[in-house]
Amino acid sequence: MNQIPLVDLKAAHAEVAEDVRAGFDRVLAGTAFIGGEEVRAFEREYAEFAGVGHCVGVANGTDALELALRAVGVGVGDEVVLPANTFIATAGAVARIGARPVLADCLPDTLLLDPAAALDAVGPATRAVVPVHLYGQCADTAALTAGLPKHVRVVEDAAQSQGATRDGRSAGSGTIAATSFYPGKNLGAYGDAGAVVTDDAEAANLVRALANHGGVAKYRHDVPGFNSRLDGLQAVVLRAKLARLADGNAARRAAAARYDALLGGLAAAGRVTLPVTADGNVHVWHLYVVRVGGADRDAVVGKLNAEGIGAGVHYPAPVHLTPAFRHLGHVRGDFPHAERAADRMLSLPLFPQITAAQQQRVVDALTNALR
Repeated sequence: MNQIPLVDLKAAHAEVAEDVRAGFDRVLAGTAFIGGEEVRAFEREYAEFAGVGHCVGVANGTDALELALRAVGVGVGDEVVLPANTFIATAGAVARIGARPVLADCLPDTLLLDPAAALDAVGPATRAVVPVHLYGQCADTAALTAGLPKHVRVVEDAAQSQGATRDGRSAGSGTIAATSFYPGKNLGAYGDAGAVVTDDAEAANLVRALANHGGVAKYRHDVPGFNSRLDGLQAVVLRAKLARLADGNAARRAAAARYDALLGGLAAAGRVTLPVTADGNVHVWHLYVVRVGGADRDAVVGKLNAEGIGAGVHYPAPVHLTPAFRHLGHVRGDFPHAERAADRMLSLPLFPQITAAQQQRVVDALTNALR
């Protein structure tokens, strides 16, 4: 059976294979496995791409978020407001610091963090709010910034939004942000990798120290830190893919528009709800997430998978309904928009190289699965 993957990493590699091979040869010849010129060059190039002054490459996106939170002063016993509708790593990064995740519901249309709900969740112990730029579009950080007390910082989770903008501002170009280069991301490495981006030189220096055992020079340890460094081989991959990212994001937008047209009949009949792009957003479509109506979502996904369609679910349970965060004391019904979305959402295959014929096959299979 001809498979249509959720994301085609083989096709992505084919586009950069020669550049990656040449870059690996450079790293191997120079033995710059930790740090080195490839990492420094990528940090400069990604900072320019993101529209910020500083980029610090780290080992993965979860570390990046933890480091960004630590850099703005989040510590043990503090509270951090974040959406219930997010990947578990957003809450996990908060918990690793010893801080407490405080959840807020998402908007019912875009599924992004509801700014009003987030502001309502802010209390005396709140130190930061983490808007998640979900599925490839930006949350409303401006509304958060305008409504927050000055001691509460906005730390953006930009793991799914490389190249996205809101009102002309690039995702992650606020005070400080974390991003992930997990292989399936729009800008994906060949393993785990991440970065912190910021215009704050002091925060960038602190992140760099924290991620390097607490110092920027060998055997110098100014603060308690740990090991979270981007390696030279991953930087090679990221540089090669970054040069093609704008074109890849444009191809994703074209594919999303094609899905919108192909799914129009199912949407009109109430069988699916199409994704909504917020006003002012330029979406980069990390994921194309629909919601099914009147059908068992898990059964639909199973039928698609049986037909060779790589559909997935992002994410099957909101943070408060996962065993890891049961201790927060929430029950079903506390965040109704996130819960309803989690029960109905499914992600359809979308990647820059997807063809119109493949998308037609996906839609045909979804139509049959919904019968």
